[in-house]
Amino acid sequence: MIGKGKSISHTKASMSYGWDQEKDAEIVLKEFLHGNTPAEITKEFKMLQDQNYNCTKNTLSFIISPTIEDGKRLEPKDLNEITKRFIHEMKLNERQAIAFVHRDKEHKHIHLYVNRIDFRGVAFNDSFIGKRSQLAAEKVAEQMGLTTVKQVQFEKEFNLREIRSEIKRRHDLTMKQFKPKSFDDYVKAMQVNGVKVIPTINNQNKLQGFRFEFNGHNLKGSEIHRNMSVGNIGKQISGIQGKSILKENNLSIKLAGKVVDLTPSLALKIAKFIIKKAIQKGIGY
Repeated sequence: MIGKGKSISHTKASMSYGWDQEKDAEIVLKEFLHGNTPAEITKEFKMLQDQNYNCTKNTLSFIISPTIEDGKRLEPKDLNEITKRFIHEMKLNERQAIAFVHRDKEHKHIHLYVNRIDFRGVAFNDSFIGKRSQLAAEKVAEQMGLTTVKQVQFEKEFNLREIRSEIKRRHDLTMKQFKPKSFDDYVKAMQVNGVKVIPTINNQNKLQGFRFEFNGHNLKGSEIHRNMSVGNIGKQISGIQGKSILKENNLSIKLAGKVVDLTPSLALKIAKFIIKKAIQKGIGY
């Protein structure tokens, strides 16, 4: 579950959005309020807000978002309990508050509005309210056995590790199976093995790197493995293409039907690697 919070001045407009019936809005909490429209609630908020002329952003706006799976099984009474606990964790008890649940998207979420000005005319200290909202949502999720941000992040990181490992495995398979001799060969061979390689070309028409698209993920080569930066891939495929760089001092290559340039640093890196291999084998070009 995720919590977001901020102080706002446009109370009526924001509350009207929360009360939007087209989003299947339903009130799940109402504290110290009697009105039945955004205008009426705003007027009740203003009665207290007029006691504190120094505070302009005098309404607190929060969004509390359970995960999609948690949201599917949460009933109105559960959403009410989440909101009450969140208010308690934020130390906002004994204040005017109203909360709506939105079901317009698959992701069920709560919009909560709390009067920043209490019954004594004192403004709530909203320092670091965004971070405090996150922590409050975490605590409520733990109390109610809901999925926390930390759990979601762990699952994402675990899945990402699996994706990286699989792309690297297919890269190694491509090198062994097809033995590409150019970047263009490599891109085509990776496509055969189910990975889309997307060249990153800057405004000067120079190849800067590759991104790898697989199973809904799009990652830079360096994010996958150090051997999958464009320079290291260039070393692994430094055959015909690499030789032409040395012989003709040619920094242009064919890639996806277009002619693009290698950056001088990339060409130099590949050339140095070829020379090193040649020395090791006792073969000169």
